[in-house]
Amino acid sequence: MLTRLLAPRTTVHAHCDLPCGVYDPAQARIEAQSVKAIIEKYHGSDDEAFRTRALIIKEQRSNLVKEHLWVLWTDYFKPPHFEKYPQLHTLFNEATKLAGGGGGTKASLDVAVADQLLAKIDEIAEIFWETKKA
Repeated sequence: MLTRLLAPRTTVHAHCDLPCGVYDPAQARIEAQSVKAIIEKYHGSDDEAFRTRALIIKEQRSNLVKEHLWVLWTDYFKPPHFEKYPQLHTLFNEATKLAGGGGGTKASLDVAVADQLLAKIDEIAEIFWETKKA
């Protein structure tokens, strides 16, 4: 009975365990920079053990890029932002695909794909910082 009385009555969800309201596209950019660096190091090595580890880490980092972008897309940006910046949905869609497995950095070893991903994140960041000024 005491457990029922002390149990929380409301459950909240956020990108972390505490709804802090702290959002920044830099998180996605740092992971994307890591992905690019890993791809470059992969191509610069002929050590198969190193290359295998690099692939695993690159895939993990690519997934983190997607997660950070999804948090911005779904938690930070609100309908008024999408009205003012109608290209936002397309930018996020393209960026998450560039981080994903279907030709994105998760599956690719092409530095140009990593550069495209970084460029999309930069476009998102520019809009993000404009919204913070308002």
